[in-house]
Amino acid sequence: MSYADEYRSKLVSAEEAVKIVKSGDWLDWGQTLSNPYALDKALAARKGELDDIKIRLVLSAKEHEIWKVDPKGETFHMNNWHFGRADRAQHDKGNAYHIPNLYRNNPLFYRKSLYDDVDVAMFRVPPMNKHGYFNFSCSVAVLRAICDVAKKIIVEVCPGLPWACGGREELIHISEVDYIVEADSPVVEIPSAPATKTDKVIAEHVIKEMTDGACIQLGIGGMPNAVGTLLAESELKDLGCHSEMLCDAFYHLHEAGKLTNKCKSIDRGKTVYAFAAGSHFLYDWIDNNPSMAAYPTNYTNDPYNIAKNDNVVSINNCIEVDLYGQISSESSGTRHISGTGGQLDFVTGAYSSRGGKAIICCTSSYQDKEGRLQSRIVPMLPSGSIVSVPRTQAHIIITEYGKCDLAGRSTWERAERIINIAHPDLRDDLIQEAQKMKIWSKSNKI
Repeated sequence: MSYADEYRSKLVSAEEAVKIVKSGDWLDWGQTLSNPYALDKALAARKGELDDIKIRLVLSAKEHEIWKVDPKGETFHMNNWHFGRADRAQHDKGNAYHIPNLYRNNPLFYRKSLYDDVDVAMFRVPPMNKHGYFNFSCSVAVLRAICDVAKKIIVEVCPGLPWACGGREELIHISEVDYIVEADSPVVEIPSAPATKTDKVIAEHVIKEMTDGACIQLGIGGMPNAVGTLLAESELKDLGCHSEMLCDAFYHLHEAGKLTNKCKSIDRGKTVYAFAAGSHFLYDWIDNNPSMAAYPTNYTNDPYNIAKNDNVVSINNCIEVDLYGQISSESSGTRHISGTGGQLDFVTGAYSSRGGKAIICCTSSYQDKEGRLQSRIVPMLPSGSIVSVPRTQAHIIITEYGKCDLAGRSTWERAERIINIAHPDLRDDLIQEAQKMKIWSKSNKI
């Protein structure tokens, strides 16, 4: 049978494909742009027939149809490795749950612990090539591992998705697929938030920490994107990319001639990433581009692999930092915001790199709903806040007021250095709290 014949034999409507889902099943939808559209709608239409359907996914790019028909989560239970805005809104309603993880472990979780808990994998892919392969597009990170353990696999073919060159584990063959659904669904743009004036000041501090030939990782959000954009306008040259996420900033670096990858020790000449989310020009850049290599996260996020490159600089956001140097990047108290993702992976790998630096950025303060100035540097993290990076791994922290390097520093040194980059109007209160916590020495000075 030719691949074209096999394709036709497996091609069904979305409504027909989801008939294999039965009550009590665990489903996997993959990450962001791989999340299904037609299959989501067909599954939502079966709400009255099904019970106890558990779904795993990563960072939703849309409001899913199952949420619309099941706003209280009575039938469909969403479990998310990393929250986006839509997931966060559902969590606030009590209708979405987080799966704690280090991103580098995601493929291992499926192969070592969840190998009997994926009843149906359903996700979007670009059209099949002439050799019978489908591509995981912007969501290579963990999809191959999911497919390796899934009992049934449904692919939803979306013509607009880019074809991502590997790397490895970026493909699935038609012989492994049970059903094929065709649906011309949107390829959602997820550009980074616009950089604020404060973001740009912070970015300028970050760029001072970098040298020609640096290999960079940028996290999610306006701050890392601002850094990448300013890098494109800087005098730095021959930068490299080894990142979990590929965002718009890397495209701007490429267009500016800054991203050459020529100084990397591994994957030299290649822009390396695990997933992508951004604007359409980013997706166009990815499509069939042999200078790029998409890998699973157990490769991109392995600290040992990260450290193989020299002068790695990881740049990530956080929500709060306390005076011990504990970093919270995923929750505000018990309200879950995002996830650990690969932050700890890259903090560890970058610091282990020869000449490498692990940088965490945040604004020093924010205004609450009543317009009061609140510090992002706090004496201790609020009750329920998740420690994304423990104090033992905290290295460079940067706000608009400068940087502090915590590596190898005692508690009193940390307190002094952290308070030095807090908002000036809030420093006295922090000093008083540090004294109560007995981490303020007579030798401390501000």
